[in-house]
Amino acid sequence: MRNEMMHRPVVKPELVEFMREKQKALTGGLGALEGDAHKRGVPVIPHETVVFLQFLLGQLRPKEVLEIGTAIGFSASLMTAYLAEDGHVTTIDRYEVMIKEAKENFQRLGVADKVTLLEGQAAEILPTLSGPYDFIFMDSAKSKYIEFLPECLRLLRKGGVLMVDDVFQAGTILDPLEEIPRKNRAIHRKLNEFLDVVMTHPQLTSTLVPLGDGVILITKEADEIELPQSK
Repeated sequence: MRNEMMHRPVVKPELVEFMREKQKALTGGLGALEGDAHKRGVPVIPHETVVFLQFLLGQLRPKEVLEIGTAIGFSASLMTAYLAEDGHVTTIDRYEVMIKEAKENFQRLGVADKVTLLEGQAAEILPTLSGPYDFIFMDSAKSKYIEFLPECLRLLRKGGVLMVDDVFQAGTILDPLEEIPRKNRAIHRKLNEFLDVVMTHPQLTSTLVPLGDGVILITKEADEIELPQSK
């Protein structure tokens, strides 16, 4: 599950170190989980994204949150601290080893009552959900972002925020396709298609943030969004 792009930040290394080392550290069980994940090379959001997410959700105070890509449950557990009263996080994952560890972490951190973990393929689960969600965090297979986008926008309330992680691929999304290793070309092509759609759509407002391997925030400006046919 190691993500090589996590170790190739697009921002100057000394600034990455500054953002990771100087911003307020997590404490308690969540801080221990973050530290353990980094030691084991488990793909959780980097600390600069943690701090950004804390700030953003502290302003939004969402009631209903959807996450695509649970991993070990770190980000879902983090988000529970910033929910509105009686708020809830629904998270999706398909990897049994991750699901098992996430459930154990939810129990250990005392947030199991605030999180529902749906097990299976997101492509199959998303159409069964009704929403609406105030905030959606997508951090899953990068080549699937464009595939999941229509369902995410259907489930997101008007004015809600969709946050998508790891969209820069260490800056390689700017490289010509022929320079991309064949094993990564589907990701390259689909990520560029995804970014083109969300950055140019007249009913979506988006902003790119150079945190970790790149984050994009997308706001839905209409109740229903019609998207172009995926290539």
